Amino acid sequence: MGSPTINQRDKYEDQLPKKDASTLDSRFPLYLGDWKKSDPRVDDDLAMDNMDEPHMKRKLAILKKYPEIEKLYGHDSRTSLVTIAAAAAQVYFAYLFGKVWTETFWGFIVFAYAVGGSITALYGVLIHEATHNHAAPTVFLNKLVGLTANIGIPVPIYASFRRYHLEHHTYQGVTDMDPDLPLEWEKKMIRGNAALKLLWLFIYPLMYVVRGAAMKKTPSTWEIYNIIFTIFSDALVVKFCGLRGLLYLFVSLWFGYGLHPGAAHFIQEHYTFDDGQETYSYYGILNKPYMNIGLHNEHHDFTKVAWSRLPQVRSIASEFYDSLGYHTSWLMVHWKFITEPGIGPQSRLGRTMEDHKTARKQAGKIRRADNHAYDAMAVDAQKEKDQ
Repeated sequence: MGSPTINQRDKYEDQLPKKDASTLDSRFPLYLGDWKKSDPRVDDDLAMDNMDEPHMKRKLAILKKYPEIEKLYGHDSRTSLVTIAAAAAQVYFAYLFGKVWTETFWGFIVFAYAVGGSITALYGVLIHEATHNHAAPTVFLNKLVGLTANIGIPVPIYASFRRYHLEHHTYQGVTDMDPDLPLEWEKKMIRGNAALKLLWLFIYPLMYVVRGAAMKKTPSTWEIYNIIFTIFSDALVVKFCGLRGLLYLFVSLWFGYGLHPGAAHFIQEHYTFDDGQETYSYYGILNKPYMNIGLHNEHHDFTKVAWSRLPQVRSIASEFYDSLGYHTSWLMVHWKFITEPGIGPQSRLGRTMEDHKTARKQAGKIRRADNHAYDAMAVDAQKEKDQ
């Protein structure tokens, strides 16, 4: 876990914009809260905040000082090429294990973890980029990229992830609305027990299915398309790679979304390691192969910036990000989460919809006071859903 020193914080404070008459939120400009993080040894539920999520307002504060960041908006077409290459590679490995390397067991397991799991974790990044329309110039083409990435994942993930992830951005931390928050049984059963947390991370791929089902929503049109597409692609894998080839994809999925360094960002992003901070970035070497997925504060602040330009956001507005707590090792993220009894599934921040809406109204007032560009995430998310 990285954190600025006191002297560094003083330096950053000198660089940060000061409050003025147009500032209507006491958290300005970093939008850190005054709440205490939940401790599973004594707390049964999430820590609660009475304010809205911080990212929209921090974006406004950053854009007021650095309006040139808006020039970074847009997609990166290289994402589509990476998606095609990754899908082709994983299907090729499925063929090798299904038709060629059929006698090895431990080689199958080791390869599925080290290579298959790593590629599958990358699929999650590619699907994330397509979800935000960062992979291609149109919404429809981004959906095709998402389906292409899903070829190497033997269950229909893309369309459901897109649906629920956009809701996560819109309603971050809002109880009963943010699909990324843990369920009641997760909070009650796991708590700070190291063995149970290890098991919980091992079955984390299942959590996506369970949490989605808990929302009790009728499948969207694209979710139905995704189901049909995946059944068809799985049938082709069985035909050309055999059942063992399909099993390789399943095992790769289980490893790549569970106890794998490339999956540690699921814990890194919003599990509260510090009081008052609900989103964390990762600044480590694995950002390179995983397309800067660790730059999560930067991404939530600027959802229209593709992965390749997120480092520029951090560089331009460094005083905003370097003064926040951050992680430098995904291995340590998992290690600390598992071994520290004061961290568990309920180490998240929640808020009611009423509090979120009340505090969010200030953003409109800030907009009128500052006369600055304002695009609400809720509006963007709805437009993307409609398309």
